[in-house]
Amino acid sequence: MLRMMVFTLPFLLAACSSGPQGVECPGKVASIYGQESAVTHATVFDLVSSFSVATEDAKVESGPLHSADRTRYIPAAVTKEGYLAQRLSAKQFRLIDPRQDQMITWTCGN
Repeated sequence: MLRMMVFTLPFLLAACSSGPQGVECPGKVASIYGQESAVTHATVFDLVSSFSVATEDAKVESGPLHSADRTRYIPAAVTKEGYLAQRLSAKQFRLIDPRQDQMITWTCGN
């Protein structure tokens, strides 16, 4: 029994300590009014009540997403950096930077 625990304990610890898996997602850069200007990509970590986006240069965490009524309003939060973070759907995530008149929308999956 002890021998079995010695072999299985490292596997259990590794499984419990692993963080959420990120998904590589393409993104579209646009003005706030929707005029597309570029494409990009990032790794999105979907945590259901929040998400984070990592690029080669930075990582932005949304913080807890809120909505007064999820059937009518998009769950959103303001990040530490001052961006508006939105979960548009189960596969779409957006960061808006009003100071730069820019938003990036990532679509993960098909």
